[in-house]
Amino acid sequence: MTSSQPRFELTAVPSPKTFPHVKMPVISDNVMALRLKKILTAMQQHNLDALIIYADKEHGGNFEYLAGFIPRFEEALLILTADGQLSYVMGNENLKLVPYARNSGKCLHAPAFSLPNQPMDNDAPLTEVLAQAGLKHENRIGVVGWKLFTSKLGDNQYQFDVPAFILEAVIDIAGKRENVVNATSLFISPAHGVRRLNTASEIAFYEYGANLASTNILAALDEIAPGKTEKQIGQLLSADGQPGNVVMIAATGDRFANACLYPTDKEIRLGDKFSLTVGFKGGLSSRSAYVVAAQHELAPAVADYLSALAIPYYHAVTTWLETLQPGLTGGELYQTIENVMPKEKFHWHLNPGHLVADEEWLCSPVYANSTIRLESGMIFQIDIIPSLPGYGGCSIEDTVALADATLRNELQSHFPEVWQRMETRKAYLRDVLNIRVSEDVIILSNTVGYLRPFLLDKNRALVRQR
Repeated sequence: MTSSQPRFELTAVPSPKTFPHVKMPVISDNVMALRLKKILTAMQQHNLDALIIYADKEHGGNFEYLAGFIPRFEEALLILTADGQLSYVMGNENLKLVPYARNSGKCLHAPAFSLPNQPMDNDAPLTEVLAQAGLKHENRIGVVGWKLFTSKLGDNQYQFDVPAFILEAVIDIAGKRENVVNATSLFISPAHGVRRLNTASEIAFYEYGANLASTNILAALDEIAPGKTEKQIGQLLSADGQPGNVVMIAATGDRFANACLYPTDKEIRLGDKFSLTVGFKGGLSSRSAYVVAAQHELAPAVADYLSALAIPYYHAVTTWLETLQPGLTGGELYQTIENVMPKEKFHWHLNPGHLVADEEWLCSPVYANSTIRLESGMIFQIDIIPSLPGYGGCSIEDTVALADATLRNELQSHFPEVWQRMETRKAYLRDVLNIRVSEDVIILSNTVGYLRPFLLDKNRALVRQR
């Protein structure tokens, strides 16, 4: 960024290229084995004899990191002992998945993890099942849920987000409460968690989801028109039979009528504010703007939406993109956004950028005074959400990553189609939108930097003027 204030204008530009129906990569066996090795090393560093990793359908990312799957509609535990032995503790309907686990292990049955009123064959105290997995009296045991407790009000290592009946059994077998600690940070701490950094194989895998989300968001944007319903637009966000990792949004006008979170039969009207969001493993894309073709179609109260909100927001996003690089601290990136789009005026309150993986929000190194260094292998979602009273929103959330020369060479060599897509996106940023990012920034979403503030104008987007 130069010291002079950049100028942004609505400009006729081609839409970014999208890549529908690409092949889904599979994370390699070597990388799955490396994941297990990383966790065992972290256990040793934290003096843990065993890890108990909890999962259900909504909170399965840490379990899936080692297993390759999540328990469908049940609970499960993945138990790892310091000698590298894995045990899968499953309910009735997920026992069949254990033979397919990417890191193989013993299969143990806990019928209490099953759905209500299902058969309780093989029922046994959970402590006995844990003992079969190799847990012993006086073991120091780490419990992994999904929430990274960071409160200053208490000792976070003794806060847990797993069901009480499981925690009680773990404490029972460990012998005393002090032997059981929260170990979720081994996986998702933005400073040292093993999941914060990705290999080339993992980035290629997650690029699939980011590409899918951004391809669908652009298809939906192109179809927005007065008279169509939220459901007609929302159905365009689903594709390839893939499960979303957030609640899909296709909302016109005021949201949450009748407490409804999902697309309804509400018709789009001229002048409506409109929100779109879809996310898959590896990436989310989101847009908020107005259903108009030009500024004069806005309601008088928001007639200055472009200058009051859209352009300052876009300036912040372009600054974020051009500032991002390895070695920068999360606090420096946070302060950069505070300087460009002051929080006191624009009322954003979440982290301006966070890490993604199988989950839409893994964790974030970006917060006030953060000393955490950004590193090659981190995948980021641009997540700056302004809230200007009286105005509809403005957002272009998408996914990028950091990759040093070694990681870029691996992507280019082993995943040439993925690499070419990322290079096409970077060229669009540079040559069409006049956004120049670090060579260490790779682009996973097709729509990075692409903002149509007026949704009925399909040809013009905000562009920095040369």
